[in-house]
Amino acid sequence: MVLLCYVAKAMILAGVFGGILFLLLLGGDWYQFTSLRPLAALYGLGIARRKDHLEDLTRPIIIKRFGKEGTIELPHGVARWFEDQEVITLRPYYQLFTMRFRTAWPLKGTVELHPTDTGVELRLTKRTPWSSSIITMAWLALVVIGTVVFLIMFGIDGGFGTAGGLLMALGVAGLGVLVLIFGLMMISLAYRLEDSRLMQVYQELQEVFLKKSKKSDPAPKEIASE
Repeated sequence: MVLLCYVAKAMILAGVFGGILFLLLLGGDWYQFTSLRPLAALYGLGIARRKDHLEDLTRPIIIKRFGKEGTIELPHGVARWFEDQEVITLRPYYQLFTMRFRTAWPLKGTVELHPTDTGVELRLTKRTPWSSSIITMAWLALVVIGTVVFLIMFGIDGGFGTAGGLLMALGVAGLGVLVLIFGLMMISLAYRLEDSRLMQVYQELQEVFLKKSKKSDPAPKEIASE
């Protein structure tokens, strides 16, 4: 009995330690994801990409827009240029949006600048925290694998031999499908919300580039009439 008591206490302590370690890793991952330090410029899992082209602009001109501090404050976020990584990091300000809460799948953007013959191509990569991706995939896999394993074991034990057993199997399978559909819908809605926030900041950054480009254009010279 004494040995079992010590084993139980050790398991409880291991569980508490594991929970604390998990929370620390989760907090560290989110801190690194939202940080604007050079080491975190490309941090996060890339889940989507898009390209945009800005005419009559060059890469050096865009880089100069960020000034000595390498930062542009936008109405709903911030953009920072990292020279060593040669990338722009975009991060929304959640407190400035109508829906101020964060979902479990926040997004930030990294923008690469590629010169073209007529301007600059912006290559945006949308990134989410690694912990959010791993936990989401593990949860979805657990629902699918758990449901399938239950049905297989239930069939091996002869559960499908009766009408009641067949009805129970259908109920468990239906419940698993409903949980999976609900999870996918929740992820889809969260992605649309976070994507709309990021794309608004991305659009604001493009507007800053274009407005300053127009202001920097020389005024047309008047032609004297003969």
